[in-house]
Amino acid sequence: MIACKTKQEATDLIRFCVKRGAIVYGKHFREELANERLSLADAYHLLINGNVFMSPEEDLRTGEWKYRIEGREPDGKKLAIVFCFKENERGFLITIFSLER
Repeated sequence: MIACKTKQEATDLIRFCVKRGAIVYGKHFREELANERLSLADAYHLLINGNVFMSPEEDLRTGEWKYRIEGREPDGKKLAIVFCFKENERGFLITIFSLER
């Protein structure tokens, strides 16, 4: 099991994963990306430029720690991506959603 990260550690590690190409897209993430009419480039922009502001939440079913990174996509729309780490240096994107509703 991957240890809980601080907000800054999670932000730094997800950026590292993006740069390494070590990102996995969950089914729900892919569905919501399409529903929001966003591209993977929009998601990567958010992962590189956004920040984790909220404390992580433990998924009681899996025992994994979930993080939420927030920021803006290139056109300015406020978004959040929920993610976890399946391995020490591999990010798993769970979902993406707009913060403007």
